[in-house]
Amino acid sequence: MNRVDRVVYHKSMLPGSSQLNPTKMMPVRIKPIWHLMVALMFLNTCAVSADEDATVLQTLAQKHRRILEEKVLPYWYRTTVDEAHGGYLLADPHSGSKDQIEKQLVTQSRMIWGFAHAWNKGFRSDSVSYLEAARQGYAFLMDRFYDRAHGGFYWSTDRSGSVTNDKKLLYGQAFVIYALVEYYRASGETQAINQAVELFHTLQKHAYDEEHGGWFEHFEPDWTWIQNPAEGAYVELTGHKSGNAHLHWMEALAELHEVTQSSEVRRALKESLEINRRYFYPLDPDASSFHQTPDWQRVSGGRSDGISYGHNVEFAWLMLRAQEVLGEPLDWGHFKAHIDHSLRYGFDHQRGGIYNLGMPKTKAHDQNKVWWCQSEMVAALAYAYQGPLTAHVSRPLRQTVEFLESHMIDPKDGIWYSSVSAEGEVLQSGKANVWKGMYHDFRGLMIFESAVD
Repeated sequence: MNRVDRVVYHKSMLPGSSQLNPTKMMPVRIKPIWHLMVALMFLNTCAVSADEDATVLQTLAQKHRRILEEKVLPYWYRTTVDEAHGGYLLADPHSGSKDQIEKQLVTQSRMIWGFAHAWNKGFRSDSVSYLEAARQGYAFLMDRFYDRAHGGFYWSTDRSGSVTNDKKLLYGQAFVIYALVEYYRASGETQAINQAVELFHTLQKHAYDEEHGGWFEHFEPDWTWIQNPAEGAYVELTGHKSGNAHLHWMEALAELHEVTQSSEVRRALKESLEINRRYFYPLDPDASSFHQTPDWQRVSGGRSDGISYGHNVEFAWLMLRAQEVLGEPLDWGHFKAHIDHSLRYGFDHQRGGIYNLGMPKTKAHDQNKVWWCQSEMVAALAYAYQGPLTAHVSRPLRQTVEFLESHMIDPKDGIWYSSVSAEGEVLQSGKANVWKGMYHDFRGLMIFESAVD
């Protein structure tokens, strides 16, 4: 018996009790008062820590708003707007060439979205107009990427706008819709939202899988489905359905539905949400899948194996966004399953930040920190912070933003490096290329600001 415990006996075991059995009398330990005091001190410390995190997060959000206004948006305007040909030039000395030779559909669309979103979020400049930056990109997109014969948008052009790759990918078309919706919100130009709806109908006609549900992803210019795995992938695997494309298709549909309130778009959004929840990002995150066959059989081997923590947490918050738009109850259980899995296996609890890749039920094997993964972790944790999981995520959210400040964001211009090591050593210093523009990081910071400020 511990000498600091005080022993008493239950009243039913005392003389006079009908239940008295001297041979079975058991001591009841009463913890000393200092145990209670320690527990209260711990709870008070947790409360103080949570309050401190909240204060720090609010300060960080305000700081990054200023950085966006004073450095980031001017950088993207100054370095990307192609005044000679229209559209955007996404290249820097660290990306291999100072002169961009290709304009790709995804980043052209994301830049339209980025400048339109900046306008919608109240960013203004005395010297330039972010709305005009979006408008000229929109004009270039419609003039040079749009296929007037068959509908849809080509994959890439050269700097002047001559088509260099005429394939059509669901992934790219999704970002066109995403951009057109945001540009419509900023400009009020009904032509833009009408073009988004037209593209939706084109994809429903040519890309929707009538037999098994979901959407095919890779096409020739005339919408012939490309099934040969060796041809025309560029994104994911031809002949298969991917979590990546279906995730961003769901993202685009959510924004399109919020604006149009179309019953057809609503049905497509509900189906894309269910497909992502069932096949690609199920309740058990260890069963997440990169690729499925057209009839929904899991693809394994090579690029199809493993877990992308960035995609899993991106799905988590985009799922909630889709449910918000649909007016459905938010599935915080499914959301938390993916957040907790990434925090357990894919998060750096010492320094902050989310790792790149792992395998089921084990710690991440690729512990590099890629810019877009950090962005999606910030967005997901911010969603949780403004919901019922504030205390659960405040510390990893703070750690991640502080890690970004210390290791991933260039203080000179506020732009994020492409990747750093787990310790924060810069691995890829490129800031702009055909895959990296004003999308992931800007979107994540805007969600962060909305959640904590």
